[in-house]
Amino acid sequence: MKKIILTVLVVLTANVTYACTSAIVAAKNTVNGRPLLWKHRDTGEENNKVERTPAKNGNMEYVALYNASDTALVDAWMGYNSAGFAIMNTASYNLKDDKISYKDMDKEGVLMKRALEVCKSVADFKHFLDTLSRPMLVEANFGVIDAAGNGAYFETNNYKYKEYNLADTEDGILIRTNYSHSGRVDDDGMGYIREQNMKELVVPYLAKKNFTPATFTEDFSRRFYHSLLGKDYTDSGEKWLIDQDFIPRRSSTATTVIEGVLPNENPLLTTMWIGIGYPPCSEIRYVWLGENGVPEDLRGLGKNGHSELCDTVVARKHQVFSIKRGSGKHYLNLGKLYNAEGTGFSQKMKEKNMKIYKEGYAKLEKRRKEFRKKK
Repeated sequence: MKKIILTVLVVLTANVTYACTSAIVAAKNTVNGRPLLWKHRDTGEENNKVERTPAKNGNMEYVALYNASDTALVDAWMGYNSAGFAIMNTASYNLKDDKISYKDMDKEGVLMKRALEVCKSVADFKHFLDTLSRPMLVEANFGVIDAAGNGAYFETNNYKYKEYNLADTEDGILIRTNYSHSGRVDDDGMGYIREQNMKELVVPYLAKKNFTPATFTEDFSRRFYHSLLGKDYTDSGEKWLIDQDFIPRRSSTATTVIEGVLPNENPLLTTMWIGIGYPPCSEIRYVWLGENGVPEDLRGLGKNGHSELCDTVVARKHQVFSIKRGSGKHYLNLGKLYNAEGTGFSQKMKEKNMKIYKEGYAKLEKRRKEFRKKK
């Protein structure tokens, strides 16, 4: 791979604090023996969309999550390509060790878009990072999986990275929020409580080795568990909560799981399961490569590049965060999501989403049979 000059691809964007929760799960811990890559996205951009980019100019076909305002599809925030390589990131706040201005940073989306175009494996991505010009203008934990079942996080700053390989873990799971394990061990970084939330929430799933995409979209991304307070508020019956250090947050805009393939299975069977908008209110869609692989209501076909489904979900979110005066934005109406009558947005959506998962897996099994016939 020739030396890649990342800076020629850069479109300057304002520095914004992002906060995401993520995980990589080894195939040995999943119900169907396929690895999972998950990102619960938090960002100042309330509206997201999913778009497909066909193969061209020697680059691979891929699908990815973008901000609705990104009309040129410059910054990919999670996606996978026709080789079965998938990537996402979480912003880190304890890795940067130079004097480069923050206004010139935050090029993670540009980097991930290019990686989707050219990388086929975790090893490819490592080589990709090795060949990028410095400074890379990033401070992030990049999570990747490939069609061979490999997975890793690359904790990356402007000049170097440290790899954490899934194969080196005892329990077959890696979790990252908004600090890097290889970074400064002082008070820098964010997401320490959210990481502990995840460490405690995954325990029963690790014991049973029964992770599925729904584990993340229908449980973790909708669960108001707080490890520091030692309480799960999800079904507590409380009406109002302070929006602080839960996995779902006011800034949450998508929950996305990329489900890999079995060894020697066609990588085109890789699947993206996504709840766009505010995850506790969202409806799941399944995304594949190919001309009609992205559902229309996920795409940016509306005004200002908005997704129809995202607009619907964001309208629900505004009912959850309904107080506009003063510090009202920090309070969420839990009763709109969960209530004794079972009519909360999360309760109704979860019931609907499990049916969508059943439908999606039926279609996916049909696709698998068709691909096996073509061998």
